[in-house]
Amino acid sequence: MRAAVDLASVEGLGGLTIGRLADELKMSKSGLFAHFGSKEELQLASIEMARQMFTEHVIIPSLSSPEGMPRLWELCNRWLSHIEDRVFRGGCFFTAASFEFDSRPGPVRDRIAQVMETWLKMLSGAARRAQKAGHMQRSIDPDQFALEIDSLAIGAYWARELFGPKKTMGNTRSSIQRHLMSAATPACPKLRPIR
Repeated sequence: MRAAVDLASVEGLGGLTIGRLADELKMSKSGLFAHFGSKEELQLASIEMARQMFTEHVIIPSLSSPEGMPRLWELCNRWLSHIEDRVFRGGCFFTAASFEFDSRPGPVRDRIAQVMETWLKMLSGAARRAQKAGHMQRSIDPDQFALEIDSLAIGAYWARELFGPKKTMGNTRSSIQRHLMSAATPACPKLRPIR
């Protein structure tokens, strides 16, 4: 599955086929077909594997940060780090898959949308908890705030992949941290320095 995810992150989820994966793994196509049955099943299994990898590299480590604004910052920071560290060979699996499938109805698009919606809820939930902790102004709409942060990070991924990594991720980290601090209250603890 790791090979399928890496292949999809480079060549696109739409280009991920049983035959292409069999070539990549130097396996028989019939053996993989018996396991997945269809291209769609392979794509859905790849999305699930990518979700697990994202959870492992971004979400779980962030949970050790203190509740409130520090955890929200850690989620953002680790999201950017997973792109820089090439957890997925081609960059951010879900950003690329979202662009690729956003106008293609069907189970693959629906699953990508569910995963992305869960991520946005994770960010907005972290913003709500930052408000509850007294770290974020109550006038801020957590859902809108999460969308703004996610948009900055998606823009960084796009710029990095199209123009190269020089300065992109550092500039984005600074932008996100400024965005967080503009919404902070005086009670907000100091955020961890930029990577």
